[in-house]
Amino acid sequence: MTDPGAATTGPVQLDVRVAELGERVARFVRDEVIPYEPALDAGGRTASAVQAELRNRAREEGLWALPLPLELGGGGLALGAYAALAEVEGSSDHGPAALGSAPLLDVTMLARHGGHRIREAYLTRLVAGEIRTCYAMTEPDVPGTDPFRTATRAERRADGSWSVSGRKWFTSGAATADLVTVLARTSGAPGDREGLSLLLVPTDSPGFRVVRELPVFGASGQYEIKLDRVAVPADHLVGEPGQALAVAGERLQLGRTLRCLRWLGQARRAFDLMCERAATRSGSRGRLADHQLVQQHVFDALLSLRTTRPLVHEAVALIESGQDAHVEVGLAKVAAARMLQQVVDSAIQVHGAAGLGPDTPLPALFRGGRAARILDGPDELHITSVARRVLRGYEGPSATRG
Repeated sequence: MTDPGAATTGPVQLDVRVAELGERVARFVRDEVIPYEPALDAGGRTASAVQAELRNRAREEGLWALPLPLELGGGGLALGAYAALAEVEGSSDHGPAALGSAPLLDVTMLARHGGHRIREAYLTRLVAGEIRTCYAMTEPDVPGTDPFRTATRAERRADGSWSVSGRKWFTSGAATADLVTVLARTSGAPGDREGLSLLLVPTDSPGFRVVRELPVFGASGQYEIKLDRVAVPADHLVGEPGQALAVAGERLQLGRTLRCLRWLGQARRAFDLMCERAATRSGSRGRLADHQLVQQHVFDALLSLRTTRPLVHEAVALIESGQDAHVEVGLAKVAAARMLQQVVDSAIQVHGAAGLGPDTPLPALFRGGRAARILDGPDELHITSVARRVLRGYEGPSATRG
């Protein structure tokens, strides 16, 4: 069995190894994860049991936590090598969790910005799948695009610990998380551009409560939470006090890019379903595949997929090399969200009424495509941000054009 963390002697060997892993991951998602999607979507004890079994199988097959650090028990794949696999495993919403790559964002953030106790107490257990984390940034009465208005507050206690109070919502996975990273104001008043910090809060702490589930177009997984004077140890600060937005910005760039990769995988899944339907479905006027309007759907969907993928992988390359990727991530996020919605919509149209019912994953994929244009920042935020950055390069008489 190939060791995903083993050293290679050159890019050719690495490419071969990643290609082989990609085939195995694709087979695992297709044969092991997708058949159990209805049970996993339903949640509850059955879903937990299925997920535990899938994780065990992923470990047995040497596919567990491929992009997570080798020294913590992961596969050690660099982001660029993992990108192709992320598309494949992301073709199912449950793929990353089943294969152990779901905590990549939190492990990366806590490894870079967590203190000694955080790293020692949680990182290995996160990679092993023994504990789960979530991230709480947005609030019910605060626009997600304006974090400076964050009202959740963390106050220092006499012993140096923190007391955290506030409400957060659209916190993914909060109901089953053991830890939640909370954006809170540690100084100043809502609206100030300084004074925001990140704290890692154990969810079994007195005063922490899941208020309600927030279904997205009927799908579970999002929650509203409340923190009422929750005591947080002094060493559970993530990053420096008042520097939350720098850490959050770094996390968001990686997180948005990972989502884009997974949306590519989901769009490819919808595209394959559309083409299979067109090629095998016949009526009184012949096969669907022979109709020009169906061919138009196939062409437009393929064009959207092929033109979006390079944008996403350009963002991956810049993030991996440590360069500024704000423009590229913004372009990729908007393009990938639109692409997913467009491709799935075409697939539904080709399926007709069957595309609206429970016999295909298309309704769930379409729901994800529509939500993608709001979650992780609405399209409008990214459009404005990218345009402003680009236009700054044209300011002043000496600005470089083109």
